[in-house]
Amino acid sequence: MQLYKSRGFGEFFQDTFSFLKQNGGHLFKNFFIINGIFLIILMAMSYFSGKFYTDILFSGLNGTSNVIDDYLNQNGAIFFLFAFLFIVIGLIAGIISYSFMPIYLKLYAAHNGKHFSASDIINVYKDNIGKMLIFLVCGILIAIPLAIFLGLLAFVLTITIVGILGLPLLVGGVALYYQGALMEYFDNKRGIWESFGYSWKLMSSKFWAVVGCAGLFYVMSYIIQYIVALIPYIFGMLNLFTDIQPGVNPDPEEVSRSLTVMMLMVSMLTFIVSTFLGVIMQLNQGVIFYGLKEDHENINTKSDIDLIGSGE
Repeated sequence: MQLYKSRGFGEFFQDTFSFLKQNGGHLFKNFFIINGIFLIILMAMSYFSGKFYTDILFSGLNGTSNVIDDYLNQNGAIFFLFAFLFIVIGLIAGIISYSFMPIYLKLYAAHNGKHFSASDIINVYKDNIGKMLIFLVCGILIAIPLAIFLGLLAFVLTITIVGILGLPLLVGGVALYYQGALMEYFDNKRGIWESFGYSWKLMSSKFWAVVGCAGLFYVMSYIIQYIVALIPYIFGMLNLFTDIQPGVNPDPEEVSRSLTVMMLMVSMLTFIVSTFLGVIMQLNQGVIFYGLKEDHENINTKSDIDLIGSGE
C-alpha cells in the first residue's frame, strides 16, 4: 500500500484497515519482537501492583484498619523501590513502544513495502536514541502549557452534554500532534521544535477531518476495551453468585480470593487488548501524517515524474 497518498476523511479509515489487512502480520510480529520483553515486564509489574491494590481493598472490606500504613511501615523501602523501577521501566518501555510506529512506517516507505526485518528496525532505534530522549524531554515541556489549556477547554466542554462528545477530539488531536512531530523528527530534515511546528501545520490544513478521524479511533478503542473488560466481569460475578448456596453465608476469604483472581485476569486481558489497539491507533495517525505530508510536499507525485523522466 502506498503511504504517500492524498487522502480524505473516509480514506484515512479505509487505508488504515487496508494496511492492517495487507501488513498486519508483519507489523505485529516485529512490534512484539521489539517490545515483547518490556511488555512482559510491565505485565508482571502490573500484576503485582494490581494484587497489592486488591489485597488492600479486600483487607479493608474485611474490617482491617490502617492496612496501607501497616504495609508501608513493614515494606516501605521495597514499595518505593518498586515504584521507582516501575516509573523508570515504564518510561523506557513507553518511548520505545511509542517510537516503533514512526520507525516502522519510515522503513516501510523507504523499502516500498515490508521488505525489512526486526534487525533493520533495531538499527534505526540505535541511530535515533538521542532523538528519542530529546523528544521525550521536549514533549514533556510542551505538555505542561498544553495540559493547562486543554484542561480548561475540557472543563468547558464537560459543562454541556454536547461538549462531552468533543472530548475524544481533544485526545485524538493531541496524540496526532505528537505522533506527527516524532515522525517528522525521525525524517532527519527538521529539528525538534520545527517538527512540532510542522506537525501543527499539517494538521491545520485538514483539521476537522484528521482530528475527527483520530478521535473516532479513540472512541472505538475505548468501547472495545470496555466490552472486553465487562464480559469477564459479568461471567465472573454470575459464577460467583451461582456457587453460593442458599442459606449459607459465604466465606469472606474465598469471596475475596475469587474477586482478586477475576480482577487480575480482567486487568491482564485489558492490558493485552489495549496494546493491540494502541498500535492500530498509532497506525491510523501514521496514515494521516503521510497523507498530509503528500498534500504539502507531493513526494509521491515527484517520484512518479522522476520515473517518467528516467524512462525517456
